Amino acid sequence: MSVDGDFELVTLRNGARAVRHRGHGEVMHPSVGPWNEARRLYVEQPRLAARLSQAGGPLRIYDVGLGAAANAAAAIACANDLGSARRRPLEVVSFEVDLAPLRLALADPEGFPFLVPFREAAERVMREGRWEGGGVTWTLLEGDFTQRLEEAPGPAHLVYFDPFSPKQCPELWSPATLARVRARCEAEGEGCLLLTYSAATPTRVSLLLAGFYVGAGLSIGTKGETTVAATRREVLERPLGPDFLGRWRRSSSQAPHGGPFPGDLEAALAAHPQLAGG
Repeated sequence: MSVDGDFELVTLRNGARAVRHRGHGEVMHPSVGPWNEARRLYVEQPRLAARLSQAGGPLRIYDVGLGAAANAAAAIACANDLGSARRRPLEVVSFEVDLAPLRLALADPEGFPFLVPFREAAERVMREGRWEGGGVTWTLLEGDFTQRLEEAPGPAHLVYFDPFSPKQCPELWSPATLARVRARCEAEGEGCLLLTYSAATPTRVSLLLAGFYVGAGLSIGTKGETTVAATRREVLERPLGPDFLGRWRRSSSQAPHGGPFPGDLEAALAAHPQLAGG
């Protein structure tokens, strides 16, 4: 078994290879494997190809939780596949505290074939913090996300929010951290979408308290829903309605991630324009 520090490679039931944390046991992209999940949730769902086909300035993605680089590679592959139909540059800004998962994935080309075309780019990103080619820029900000966020170029047009679960890193999923992400998001035009695999009530509460509008995202594997958040409500295909407050009141998990909310949580949620009347 390949091991690097706190991480090891595992084989999922469907045969896909993935990375698991040896301490808490969480597997990255456990349902359908890293490449399928990256393509479905983070490329197809936000219609990345269509966005890149519209003329404009650089489209910037915050890739929170680089891991084995599936999400970053999927975005770059989408840009490359468009060829001459692409009308704007792509900038991927990845955040990661530990590069062991990417090292493991690069050392197993049979298990992670999607990385083979990007091997040189990934190795340079790890070594120098930046790679550029063909109208695509890939930057790595290594270290604590809460400390490196303000160093990232902005604004972000898409946020791939894919760190380990709130159970393992609750601070990253807290309203305070997500509000800082929200402040770095594009507010004009179509605004910014944040996409994440979690559909838990505390995740959606955290996003609402952070100032996002929140909706249901695509299903993936055993997950009936994921979550999409936005700086503009009208771009959400399935926004939460005022009835979310009723479901929240009946939930056994009402608090946002990251600790108790400092104030009247129900009043704060009821004041959100998306939930008014609930």
